[in-house]
Amino acid sequence: MGVPHIPNPSEPSERDRQQSPSWSRRGILAALGAVPAAVLTGCGGSTDSSATTKASASPTVKAARKAVVTVTPADGTEHADFAAPVEVTVTDGTLASVTVTGDGGGLAGTLNEARTKWTSTGNPYSGTKYTVSAQVTGAATQTATFTTASPSATFVGYFTPEADSTSGVGMPVSINFTEAVTDRAAVQKAITVTAEPAVDVVGHWFSDTRLDFRPETYWAAGTKITLGLRLKDVEGADGVYGTQSKDVTFHIGREQISTVDLKAKTMTVRRDGTTTATYPVSGGDAEHTTWSGIMVISERFKQTRMESSTVGLGDEYDISDVPHAQRMTTSGTFVHGNYWASTSVFGSSNTSHGCVGLHDTKGANDTSVPGYKFYDSSMLGDVVIVRNSGEVTVDPANGLNGWNLDWAAWKAGSAV
Repeated sequence: MGVPHIPNPSEPSERDRQQSPSWSRRGILAALGAVPAAVLTGCGGSTDSSATTKASASPTVKAARKAVVTVTPADGTEHADFAAPVEVTVTDGTLASVTVTGDGGGLAGTLNEARTKWTSTGNPYSGTKYTVSAQVTGAATQTATFTTASPSATFVGYFTPEADSTSGVGMPVSINFTEAVTDRAAVQKAITVTAEPAVDVVGHWFSDTRLDFRPETYWAAGTKITLGLRLKDVEGADGVYGTQSKDVTFHIGREQISTVDLKAKTMTVRRDGTTTATYPVSGGDAEHTTWSGIMVISERFKQTRMESSTVGLGDEYDISDVPHAQRMTTSGTFVHGNYWASTSVFGSSNTSHGCVGLHDTKGANDTSVPGYKFYDSSMLGDVVIVRNSGEVTVDPANGLNGWNLDWAAWKAGSAV
């Protein structure tokens, strides 16, 4: 079938060709060659022209892109950084939910407003395997796993008193670290000490390895104390990380405060505000004066060996069975029973090498003597106050004796 001729507006009519000899066949062909391609490709007829118009006017349809989820640390990582949060991001989609589970528990986190990024609110623990599950809106859940690295150097804090123990009202919570701490604030922030009934408790650094906690005044009798250690992965010093994450509780028993007056050479014992006993004692002599100040019983021995060389006094004494000995300073001050001195010494003379002595008997089994009675009435954390000894106040770091610092001085030793 023939194709109908569509006149080209630029093509001359028969009359024009006759009247204008300049229009040659070559010129006509040249003119046709300049016609736009869109016109040249038209097949004629109204239907084909309409189809062409529609094709050129319809928008290009883009293929839907698949959402891409990225987890940091990456899936399969074996030694991931534990000092940075976990992140989950998505492109070309939104996050419906993210969960992170691990051997020691999961990680909480938050989504940004656009729901394209999730960030854990805390860092992952070291040496732990984690599984990340990311639910993309309208798509299948995607998962990834990684394992965090273990630190090459670690530290722990040994605490006093022992867990679940009952102590006297003077017992501080004392923590000794196995490595020197340079970032005191970070370590102290990772430790909490709370009391029931509630009281303000503040930490004080005695050194880069020792941190004690106490209230302004002695604990109330019957107080429950909770120590929270969240030291795991806390960087206490460059490259040295804590390992503990635990809670422990202690209890405070009755209040017993004993006052030693070395001028009067007596010890007065008060229990819950009532005087329960007064004992004759003997303190340090003029050359070996007893520390004055507030001291706390930190160790107790029914019998123990005391040797002068251990406290810098050469070979002046070596007694293998000192009865009813209770330590008050790290340097070697005790309140203890004494069976080798004459009974007349107690209450009349200060003859010791710095300890506070009470009359006792060899073997530590005589229940009638002051040494036995005082020991039997005491517990760790009880307060012993020494007055009129002729010696300066004991160093607060010498034993558990931070009560010799007033509250302002105590708080000044806090790093937070």
